[in-house]
Amino acid sequence: MSRGTGGWGPTPDAHAFPTRRYDLVKEFVIALAVVSFLSVVAALVFSSPDEPAISLQQWAPQAPSDVVATAAGELAGTTTSAGYGPPYNTASEGQSLGPVDLQSLPGVTQPVDSAKDLVLDPVRTLTSDAASSAAVRVWDAASADRQQAWASAYVDALAAAPDGDPAKVASGDYGPVPAIAAAELRLAESGSLEGLLTSRTSFFGVDSTKALLLLADGTHLEDAARAQNLGGDQWGIMNETGNYPGQPWLWLYSLWYQVPPFSTSDNAEIAVWALMIVLSIGFVCIPRIPGLRTLPKHLGVHRLVWRTRR
Repeated sequence: MSRGTGGWGPTPDAHAFPTRRYDLVKEFVIALAVVSFLSVVAALVFSSPDEPAISLQQWAPQAPSDVVATAAGELAGTTTSAGYGPPYNTASEGQSLGPVDLQSLPGVTQPVDSAKDLVLDPVRTLTSDAASSAAVRVWDAASADRQQAWASAYVDALAAAPDGDPAKVASGDYGPVPAIAAAELRLAESGSLEGLLTSRTSFFGVDSTKALLLLADGTHLEDAARAQNLGGDQWGIMNETGNYPGQPWLWLYSLWYQVPPFSTSDNAEIAVWALMIVLSIGFVCIPRIPGLRTLPKHLGVHRLVWRTRR
């Protein structure tokens, strides 16, 4: 080993240095305990509740009148899914951006006949229920105009009944609609309706589209959302359930739904999406926009956090 000027000296013996006892296991246990405690406290203070999913079986006992009214609406073609348009049906053109009908461009990729798929086909499975089977046969034998008249009349009668109670509906010519709607309610109460509407599409997943469409066509889902401050006019797009912090990075997206013309537009989703695309492109292009790209330099904010050492 070199001993000259600027060279290396002899390597000191490690045992020549002062030592101190150090319990690595103790330090690890203490750190683990402290971090675990802080994690539990943070979870209790900042986490959102784990609300159970709303099922059709849960919907039936909590809002039976809503189930019946929704089934009647599906038969009458007055529900949201029945008149939604692509990708489910051709009942409407859907949302557009100026002259471009964006919703209709892909076409009907997941066809759903609300009356048949959400009500009639499930009720047909009640082969041991003579009344339900007879009601479906009467419905199938009637003309489309007659079916529409029966279902529309029953929808109006339910809306006029106290609390929408099917038992309090005024007498009228409703055909087999009350029996079919009642059968739908029984299926929901038994838990069978969920399985009948949910089809397995892959080894790992389940397609809940039809079950969700039926649930969303009623008022129960919206009422539950609004009770948790998740309605569209409650900034629901960025909220967690209950009074808990949501995703703050979504504030700008949610903002546009609260102000005209987006708040009153039938094309709000497409319009907000397009606006956010433009704003995002503008944000990405800031380094290339003259004047805007040099704004930080002129504001001098960087001088507050960085200074040249003297």
